[in-house]
Amino acid sequence: MSEQIGRLLAIMATLRDPERGCEWDCAQTFETIVPHTIEEAYEVADAVARDDMDDIRDELGDLLFQVVFQARIAEEAGLFDFASVARSIADKLEARHPHIFGDELPGDAPREERWEALKAEERARKGAQSALDGVAMALPALMRADKLQKRAARTGFDWPDVEGPAAKLAEEMDELSRAPAEERLEEAGDLLFAAVNVVRAYGIAPEDALRAANAKFERRFRAMEALAEGAFGSLSLDDQEALWQRVKAGERL
Repeated sequence: MSEQIGRLLAIMATLRDPERGCEWDCAQTFETIVPHTIEEAYEVADAVARDDMDDIRDELGDLLFQVVFQARIAEEAGLFDFASVARSIADKLEARHPHIFGDELPGDAPREERWEALKAEERARKGAQSALDGVAMALPALMRADKLQKRAARTGFDWPDVEGPAAKLAEEMDELSRAPAEERLEEAGDLLFAAVNVVRAYGIAPEDALRAANAKFERRFRAMEALAEGAFGSLSLDDQEALWQRVKAGERL
């Protein structure tokens, strides 16, 4: 394994060599590489969802290359290197599992509570001033809303039951319907944020729920197109709805 890691690091160094490297690789910066890193992470998730082991292996390799790429850029700037990245996560994992790598007993608190407490301590040592510090701005908006709400909930700022967020969702729907054009963006955001709160109150991860809904819609829409035999776009809305109901009924059989 160490041989292949060394090989990968050497390839990266060659690609970034100012004299004999790749023009595109040499031109990249932290900022320009980030979109590719995010894309590769999603491609790993897609491969896992498809249960394609060959693709999982390949996509993990692509994601690892992104880490190596960023580390190489940092090394050239005299900031840190790949070994420092590996050391950082190794230190963090040992610190977050004191009951495994240290002498501390697990305690009676649930694992998630212990984990979050350790992460909170880390943030405090780094100078965090708010319970919301450290929730990455670059996260997908739905996932970030979920994380912001969970952080706030740990301070006690949360609904005690499902009825509260459900009522808030209905309120936001009404406000959006009555909002003037210049306020609709804000009200639409409030509505989506409230919907995340409702889903979270049921103990469901909003990102997982929406991903499942996307997959279901895509599956049903493609099935409608197949039934229409290439003429779906020319059908009336009533005929399209009839196909939708037919596909749904077929799934229940």
